[in-house]
Amino acid sequence: MSWFYELNPVLQGLFATLFTYFITALGAGLVFFFKTMNQKVLDMMMGFAAGVMIAASFWSLLAPAIELSAELGGNAWLTASAGFMFGGAFVIGTDMALSKAELIRSKGSSVKRSILLTAAVTLHNIPEGLAIGVAFGSAAIGIEGSSAQSAFMLALGIGLQNFPEGVCVAMPMRRDGASRLKSFFVGQSSGIVEPLAGVLGVLFALSMRNALPLALSFSAGAMIAVVCSELIPESFKDNKTIAAFGVLSGFAIMMILDVAFG
Repeated sequence: MSWFYELNPVLQGLFATLFTYFITALGAGLVFFFKTMNQKVLDMMMGFAAGVMIAASFWSLLAPAIELSAELGGNAWLTASAGFMFGGAFVIGTDMALSKAELIRSKGSSVKRSILLTAAVTLHNIPEGLAIGVAFGSAAIGIEGSSAQSAFMLALGIGLQNFPEGVCVAMPMRRDGASRLKSFFVGQSSGIVEPLAGVLGVLFALSMRNALPLALSFSAGAMIAVVCSELIPESFKDNKTIAAFGVLSGFAIMMILDVAFG
């Protein structure tokens, strides 16, 4: 992986988010082989991804935001808290804006349901892509607590949770009678936004150092909101024990990599 860490940070952010998009497409691609997916496997993956994202939210995003804010002479706790809450509010607001999903599911066509689900996943992927890009950008300019290794692990965690997202968009379409190709196309399309958001995140981090603490804490808040509103409820619904083990494993691995090798 040494070749990757020597790349320009913009390319690092691009390749990392292309990876997360590829995992989304990989999940959607299961419609070419199956109509269903083992729920225990999905719940374990979502739990593990939740653990990684929780740990990354602090060690890779929030802690560097606090350090940099203090270094810049700002009010560290206020900046980090404001960015964190704003990021969480963005995701929660997105969920509220799409709260008519249940109404559309009960009254609308399968096409409408698919469009709505894809829109919801896509909107969640924007702050995730930004978080990866900002993490690589902050590592490139030497922010204390940031590293390309921890940014890569953040991308890995987000990629893992993108796999079930691709499955959860494509599989219902396939069950409703859509063709395999159409189900795959809609399933993978939700991840296309991540590479663009990733590059924008890197460029923002490199060009607007003074605003970086807010961007880092915003990304942390957005990821915690995604974990709380999507990953944990969904993964714990059917297989609580397996999902809990996944969360603990993901958190521990990310913590070790960040603290020991970050």
